[in-house]
This record gives sequence, structure tokens and C-alpha cells, in this order.
Amino acid sequence: MKKITIAKGDGIGPEIMDAVLEIFNSANVPLEYDEIQIGEKVYLSGNTSGIEASSWESIRKNKIFLKAPITTPQGGGYKSLNVTTRKALGLFANIRPCVSYAPYVATKFPNMNVVIVRENEEDLYAGIEHQQTDEVVQCLKLISRPGCEKIVRYAFEYAKNYGRKKVTCFSKDNIMKQTDGLFHEVFKEIAKEYPEIESNHMIIDIGTAFLADNPDQFDVIVTLNLYGDIISDVAAQIAGSVGLAGSVNIGLECSMFEAIHGSAPDIAGQNKANPSGLLQAAVSMLYHMGINDKATQIQNAWLKTIEDGYHTADIYSKEFSKELLGTKEFAEKIIENLGQLPGQLQAVLPPKNAIITLPVYNRKPRKEKKLLGVDVFVHWNGFDANEIGNKLKSIETDELQLSMITNRGIKVWPNGFDETFCTDHWRCRFTNKQNISILPSEIIGLLNNAILNEVEVIKTENLYEFEGVKAFSMGQGQ
Repeated sequence: MKKITIAKGDGIGPEIMDAVLEIFNSANVPLEYDEIQIGEKVYLSGNTSGIEASSWESIRKNKIFLKAPITTPQGGGYKSLNVTTRKALGLFANIRPCVSYAPYVATKFPNMNVVIVRENEEDLYAGIEHQQTDEVVQCLKLISRPGCEKIVRYAFEYAKNYGRKKVTCFSKDNIMKQTDGLFHEVFKEIAKEYPEIESNHMIIDIGTAFLADNPDQFDVIVTLNLYGDIISDVAAQIAGSVGLAGSVNIGLECSMFEAIHGSAPDIAGQNKANPSGLLQAAVSMLYHMGINDKATQIQNAWLKTIEDGYHTADIYSKEFSKELLGTKEFAEKIIENLGQLPGQLQAVLPPKNAIITLPVYNRKPRKEKKLLGVDVFVHWNGFDANEIGNKLKSIETDELQLSMITNRGIKVWPNGFDETFCTDHWRCRFTNKQNISILPSEIIGLLNNAILNEVEVIKTENLYEFEGVKAFSMGQGQ
């Protein structure tokens, strides 16, 4: 019998986890449970990570983690345990199916059946932030080729195994040409390996608008971390209720399964919470583990319960609901329906192969790389770009000359506009006029000149060319 790790969490977490486990026990799911404590109590005990070392050991040993919602205390610098768990365990893929259950759950889109495949480790969720000047803070957006390849390939493998016909990529590479541009580039590369699956790309903003207006045109959507977080909640809500959606976090070694909603402390202990989100995650967990018969049996019993009109408060309606049930009573109805199929809603069948195995990532040979210059970021309290430009001309070296200054990304020197508002954070680009490769020592010489001329440098970014292609952004207006 397989053992998994569970955590009942905070708020409504214990109630909905108990409901799910009761359903599992009644269905004779062949699992044992190793329960750990995580979340608010652990945080407030003085552990800023929200999880004990022994709990990490349990998760890493059992490989499968079923987690109820937790609460991260406000203030105090506490880091999100959800984000920490995903990154620490290498849970690179977050899968969120968003399905309509019309007419039994109110929705404007009765045929919606969309799966969001979200990159789970990188992007702005790396959480690398700094205050650099009095007026400016930064957050680094980190995108890697291995991260892109894993998530995009997983999306196509998911589509193949689950009988999906199309994969759509969402990015914002018309603006972020390096980071989102890499994601889109990798998507196009991998899509060629799956000619039987339709593929297309949309800019995230218009794509989200189309998703909210006409979700039926989408099948599988693959996207970056932040975008995926937002659109999965949008998709879950327009499908009928965030409370019905489960979340799957897949890694090469470990996997975590959870509801997408929070701990809802306002209704905790009142037997009002809908356990469906966690149950959907738990069913996906069973498929992932190859326990297909039990997963299918439980899912069909849940569909019949929804179809029969036995609903919790979040989806209750006078038109389609037969009886308003509490958390425990809803679970009991599902148990009564074990072994039965829905009559109107489409009964589920197990996928051809729920266990998706990705090839080991092989790092490609290093590209030819040239150092062409450096962006020097300066803290300066003035407003006149020409004044700082003249000052920075004095720190030039024989190989590095000032070519551009931007403020919040917009070019302000040379030939900037008086109307452009400037903060105290200036990006000052130094390049070689002959556009030839320079030595790192030239940058050190430039920074020494900055110290001698009392220029406050807060950070630098080297400017590279890979295989003859410049790998850095232009200034807006350049």
C-alpha cells in the first residue's frame, strides 16, 4: 500500500481534508497517510518558513503531497510556503483544469473545458527584489531555457495523453522580447515535434480577454508563472466557481496536489466549505499515481452528486439545487453515489496514460559570446538628463563610451523630451563605438572612474552578443 504525505492546513483546511479522506476510505483507495503540520501555527511558533525539517523529510520520502489550504500570516516578512514548496521540490508544472458543469453550476459558458499549464518555478515568482534608490525598487524576471522546455513539452504531452487537440501559448514577447521572447521561441521549437496537435500563440492581454469572452476556443493553454496564476483564477471563476478547481503541481521527483482557493478563515469550523477543489486535486493525484479505477469511480460519483442538485453554499441556486448541504453532508452524498454514473454530465474515462515522463534535459553547447558593453545603474537625485549625461561623460574609458541614458526604460539622453518624468534611478549604457568585444577589465576601469568622480553606481548589467545576435533590450524610444 502506497503512503502519501498530507497536511490539513488552516482555516477550512481540516474540514475539507477530512471530507476527502472520508470519501477515499469509503472507496477503499489503497493509500496510507503520513500527516504533517504546516502553515500558520508553524509560522507563529517562530519558524519563518512555515514548515519543519521533519515535514520536508516526509514529503521527499513519500514523493506525493496532498495539501489543504494554509494561511501565511500578514507582515513579519513571512514567505509563501506554497511558492517555497514548488521551487524547493522542483515542481515545475502547475496544471489547473477549468470545466463547466452547466446547468447545475451557474456559468455563462456551458461548454467550457480548458486546462491551464503554468510554469511554476521562475518568472517574477523567483521573488528577487531590491530597493535600489529612494524612489525605485526592482523585481527580477528570470526565465531559463530548461524551464521553458520542461513546461512547454509537458503541455504537449498532457494534450497527447488526455486527448486534447490544441495547445495555445500566452506570452508578452512584443514588449519583453528577451524573457517572454525565449518562452515563445521554445514553444515554436517544441510544437514542431507534435504535428498532430494544433498550436498557436497569443499575446497575454488579448488572450486573457478572449478567454474571458469565449473560452470555448481554447483547449490547453501554456504560459509563464505570473500570467498562469492570473488566468487560471479567471478561467476557474468563469467556469462556475473557484471552489470547484483543483491544482496539480508536478515535478520530476515529487508532486503536490491542492485546491486553488485559500483557507477562508471567515467560514472555518462552520461546516460550510465546499471540499470539491481539494477533491478534484486528489482525483488528479490518483490518476498521477496510476490508481485510475478509484479516481474514475470517485469523479463520477462527484459528478452525479452535482447533477442531482446536492450543493454546498458557494454553488447553491434555487433553480438547479435540490438541497443545501454542509461539508460533511456533501461528502456523504458522494459516498452514497460511489459506483454510479451521472446521467446528464459526461461521465469520465481514465486517460490513456496519466503518467507523463519527460526526457532528461541536456544542456546545449555554449554559444559564441561577446561582451559589448555595460549598463551602469546610477542613483542620482537630479532631474536634468543632460546634466547627468555630462557628468557621466567624464568617466568614459578608451573602450567604453556613454551611448544612452534611460529612466524607467525610456530614453532621456541624448535628445530626450522635457516632458518625460524622471525618478532618481538612471540606466546608463556604455558601449564600444567600433562594436567590438571588450575585456571585463574595461568595466572595472569604468567603475573605478565612477568612484573617483563620485558617481553612485548601484548595479551593473553586462551587454552580450550570442552567436552574432545582441542579447539585450533597446531603450524605449531609442
